[in-house]
Amino acid sequence: MGTRNRSARDAADTNLSSSPDPGRPPDVPDRRPMEPTRVDGIPTAGEWNRPLRHGRQERGSTIVRATRGILRITGSDANGGPSRIPFDPRSRSPLLRIAIVIERFVPGTGGVENVAWQVAHELARVGEDVSVITRDADPAFVADRSPRSPRLHRLRIPGAWQPLRVAAFSHAAARAACRNDFDVVHGFSRTCHQDLYRAGGGSHRDYLQRTHSPGGVLLRRFSPRHRILLAIEKRVFRDPDQRIQCASRLVADRLVEKYGVARDRILLLPNAVDAERYGSATAHETGRILRRRLDGDARQIWLLPGSGWRRKGLPVLLEALARLREPGTHLWIAGRDSPRPWQTLARRLGVEARVRFLGPRSDLENVYAAVDGMVLPTRYDPFANVTLEAAASGLPIVTTRSNGASEWLAEEICLLEDPKNAKELAGHLHALAADPDRSAELGRRARAAARRFDWAGHVRILRDEYRRIRERKNAVRRGFASR
Repeated sequence: MGTRNRSARDAADTNLSSSPDPGRPPDVPDRRPMEPTRVDGIPTAGEWNRPLRHGRQERGSTIVRATRGILRITGSDANGGPSRIPFDPRSRSPLLRIAIVIERFVPGTGGVENVAWQVAHELARVGEDVSVITRDADPAFVADRSPRSPRLHRLRIPGAWQPLRVAAFSHAAARAACRNDFDVVHGFSRTCHQDLYRAGGGSHRDYLQRTHSPGGVLLRRFSPRHRILLAIEKRVFRDPDQRIQCASRLVADRLVEKYGVARDRILLLPNAVDAERYGSATAHETGRILRRRLDGDARQIWLLPGSGWRRKGLPVLLEALARLREPGTHLWIAGRDSPRPWQTLARRLGVEARVRFLGPRSDLENVYAAVDGMVLPTRYDPFANVTLEAAASGLPIVTTRSNGASEWLAEEICLLEDPKNAKELAGHLHALAADPDRSAELGRRARAAARRFDWAGHVRILRDEYRRIRERKNAVRRGFASR
């Protein structure tokens, strides 16, 4: 009895819907699988449409398939495999059926998760038919049964070892997408097969080269984790049928340079921000209380938000703070990293009393309201979302050209030319502290600029792109049908 109940629950999670599309005319027959053709040992479209086994068998077979997938992706056929997800050749209604593919659909756990959450809910709000394919979802979202909420398709994926998990999710997500009648599959995670791939983290190859020494890059290429990530992106970027979404020219240019991606495959679309959440009167009042409670004696407080502090430039920032020698200038750091090594560095530099580690925060709008500016001397960020959040909060911003978001706010921020130059960074911080009028003006201009980057406009551009993808796919199928 327990096994039957467990199988029923698994079946509910594995199939998005067993009923026909409510927007489909009643006289149109259900979709049939494409003519099976096997490519390099990868399941055919017909095999993808077979019922899955459930319970322990499904979990075990997922591990076996994923292990084979790792060997296949990282082996000699890294450029092979099916480059397209099967699609329906029929004419479609104006309603788009969209799959958002994201490993973790939990807001507040990372930049890509927040973007996927906003995009999925904005698409659902404007009336599109949205499904989320994920291995983990926010409990509040799972419990939400409102008709305008995106539908959930949760996959059973082994989560212990990251290379296996990534390969298993990529494989299972492709199967789930093929077994359902989607117009567009939009990938937000490291997956091999989709119509539109959001390169939110940029190129992993570029990330390794920018953030590690040549010897470190070589060693990491032997790591199973890095090998699988490099193999997946190589497959995606070299597949001419997949569109690539880039949030900055920094990323787009590197894809063209490193992988030879044609520029007409790239959708250049900056991220967006909820300007009403940041800089609100409520946030300002809460921020004032937070500042008084945590650092009431500080004359100037700078904030470094986000995780991955070494890449984001915390070592050079602590050195810059030591160079300022102004006891009234303090630094707050928010994020998930362990503070212990950085507390040791701050103590050695003599600035321990001026540095406060806040830990991960779900109320960053209040933290922005409590500080005087945001500083991000990052070595590599394809598009740091915190840049738009700080701008919407009306803060002066100091960051680098290695932050893709700086391209979109070049006139409203202070740009650090060399991310490793502590003296230059200290000069920017001192100049803004010494000139409150300039600092306030930069904050006002940044807030005005941030209002251009709203989620409604972001999703409007995505919907246009989805329609173009759907039309192109239907045109290709019509061409095959006419032969």
